[in-house]
Amino acid sequence: MSVEHNIAALPPPRLSLASLIDLYESNYHRLLRLAPELRCVEGTVVSRVAGALDLYLTVHEQQRYTTTLSLTYWFGDELQPNAGIVVYHDVHAAELVSFSRRKGWRRPSRSWRRRPMPDLEGKWQTNRFLQKWLGFCHRQGHLFLLVTCPRIPQSLPLEPIRYHG
Repeated sequence: MSVEHNIAALPPPRLSLASLIDLYESNYHRLLRLAPELRCVEGTVVSRVAGALDLYLTVHEQQRYTTTLSLTYWFGDELQPNAGIVVYHDVHAAELVSFSRRKGWRRPSRSWRRRPMPDLEGKWQTNRFLQKWLGFCHRQGHLFLLVTCPRIPQSLPLEPIRYHG
């Protein structure tokens, strides 16, 4: 048997609360690799890389332990994927709380504050998407540094980020 065949035969990672928390931690570190000065960002900034779409980061709210932001591409009349992210600085975690893949459609994820425990697989899949997308943005060369990223004077037409149940 070839190595490729053995890798393809591996079962998917066991979905558990612990694996989801690991994913949140991975997303936090990937996001800070893109935006190392996140705590200093105000409003909307853009990362421009030759040969890639401009990537927009909008900070909606900065609190002592959390930052609420959107990360998106702007296509002139629509934003995609328009990811709403909450960053928990105290526990080094970043969670995708909402995103849209096409105009007019927003896929919410459920809040942990509700009982019973929300759909673990759905949260894992959406946050796995964020992990892959953040890695892709980094490989393209995107980087949000205050000295190199222009601040956009007007805000993008973003919906406020809400926790959905």
